Amino acid sequence: MISSASVNSEGAKAMINFRIIRHMWLFLAVAEEKHFGRAAKKLGMTQPPLTQQIQVLEQSLKVQLFDRSKRNVQLTPVGLAILPAVKRFAEQVERLELAVNEAVAGHTGMLTIGAISTAMLDVLPPLLDGMKAQYPEIVISIKEIDSAEAIPALQNGEIDLAFARLTGEMGEGIALLPLASAELVVALPRHHRLAGASRIAIRELMHEAWVMFSRHLSPVYFDSITAACRSEGFSPRIIHSARSVASQIAFVGCGQGIALVPDSLERLSPANVVTVPLDNPIEVVTTAAAWSLQRNNPLVDKFIALIPPSAQV
Repeated sequence: MISSASVNSEGAKAMINFRIIRHMWLFLAVAEEKHFGRAAKKLGMTQPPLTQQIQVLEQSLKVQLFDRSKRNVQLTPVGLAILPAVKRFAEQVERLELAVNEAVAGHTGMLTIGAISTAMLDVLPPLLDGMKAQYPEIVISIKEIDSAEAIPALQNGEIDLAFARLTGEMGEGIALLPLASAELVVALPRHHRLAGASRIAIRELMHEAWVMFSRHLSPVYFDSITAACRSEGFSPRIIHSARSVASQIAFVGCGQGIALVPDSLERLSPANVVTVPLDNPIEVVTTAAAWSLQRNNPLVDKFIALIPPSAQV
């Protein structure tokens, strides 16, 4: 016999507050635009009802989300605290909407791939072409990520497959397949004293200002470089932290320091940046595929099966 208490419990679990969901969309629009009028226009509504709905949201949460003035709107500390979660919620809803629309249109599956920008430039495109050629009925969604975001995103189900700078032990339940490696070269401003060298010893960079990835974005990449420097008796003097190779090269072009970048991405260098090989090469994994063994999406297995041995490191 099922008790009334258990029925009430199940009923409570099934309840969805659609008003709060709509209010979250309104909150996100105002937070992004920092202006009620622009947010209302973006949402296709007039300003008074938008203002009223935000007030209703604040009253229901019993907090103030925005500091309002005649010129602009700023998030309060509470508003700033909940903004990342609301953005993640919006992304999940968009994925759900896409999946529903594609299912209605007759597509049989969806694969969400997280990739660093450099992987989207070289490794990923031919693999996507092969997947789409063999399985034209599926939908593949690409999301840009940092390397440090790859494993958490796989574990919480935000993505099905990751292409990032990953190597070594990834932890229980994560499979890893290295796909690309490259030797590092020194990126220098064109008028740097070492720009005309045919090769550079890493010890010659001891007193330079360095532009590096933050360690939390790509730990293995960072550790490979700092270990090479320590073997020569110094630690790199890191002045700027960058989120991508393109950003590293941009900093170098602005005269903000030197950087070690993969030789496979030398093509990103503008005219005011030169690259010079190291005399003692450092090779790093630039892209690996990673996926969760604990989540069952058969499209992941199909994608991995299409990667030829020649594309693997």
